Amino acid sequence: MANNDYVKYMTQRIVKYMDTPKDERKKSKAERQQEEIVVSNKWFGVLPFAFRLLIQKRKH
Repeated sequence: MANNDYVKYMTQRIVKYMDTPKDERKKSKAERQQEEIVVSNKWFGVLPFAFRLLIQKRKH
């Protein structure tokens, strides 16, 4: 059952991708690339963020 759900999901994603115009796909890709990504999260995942929250809670 899980494999069928995955195939269905991937098929929907592919069809949605193919239905969007090429210009719109390029525009959304450019917007995603311009978003600011925190370097520590990019390299180490969510752990630095969790430690930062923990430290901030202790200070307050």
